[in-house]
Amino acid sequence: MAIYGTALLSLCLISGLVIGKLIGLAIGIDANVGGVGVAMLLMILAAGKLQTKGLMPKPTENGVLFWTSIYIPIVVAMAASQNVRAAINGGTLAIVVGVVVVIASFALVPLISRIGTTPASASHTKSKGGDV
Repeated sequence: MAIYGTALLSLCLISGLVIGKLIGLAIGIDANVGGVGVAMLLMILAAGKLQTKGLMPKPTENGVLFWTSIYIPIVVAMAASQNVRAAINGGTLAIVVGVVVVIASFALVPLISRIGTTPASASHTKSKGGDV
């Protein structure tokens, strides 16, 4: 099975890693700072640009969709494992702050899921004509 879009992924990854290394050098760190994230953004922007210009054939579009669906979970998992290792090595405060952030995130899910939706009673009232 041929998977299209690999050249676009490779070009974006190499560009992102170079940009991440340059960002690291600019702030005085001998490390890649955000290179993988920059690569993902470049891939999204490049694919969008190619699609709007009609220069991306359907198989390549499907290949890019495949790579983005595989790429994002892998990057998130890698970052999460590094964060956990850093928290364990960082001491009790880092672990407590991490737990608090996770609890706050879970607590905000119901609130965020309501954004952009209308209450059922409001849509029901409008469909019946409402009270005068």
